[in-house]
Amino acid sequence: MFKVLARGFRWRKLLETGVYGSIDEIAAAERINSSYVGRLLRLTLLAPDIVEAILDGRQPVEMTAAVLMGPFSVTWQEQLTALGKAQAKRRRGNRDAFPSLPAGAVLGGINELVN
Repeated sequence: MFKVLARGFRWRKLLETGVYGSIDEIAAAERINSSYVGRLLRLTLLAPDIVEAILDGRQPVEMTAAVLMGPFSVTWQEQLTALGKAQAKRRRGNRDAFPSLPAGAVLGGINELVN
């Protein structure tokens, strides 16, 4: 999980800084499929609380890279709500598994990883 998340943020930074101009350029440089690059880039849209949980190893066991490659809402609150429902099924009564964190703190930690 950690590796795919870090790759997605790294590739986003490479796009934003102009090192690569497209997903296809990243895919060619990495010698991988461009759809895989796109799916990992989508992970940069995850709520900061979810990213933090993954980095800390606190994500639910059912939250795998394969699951995150599937469709998810781009709205952070909807992501947290969906995750909270999944966790409630697993751990009765503990709906607040991901305390709210400032987005800057989480994204700052990711930036340290990709630099």
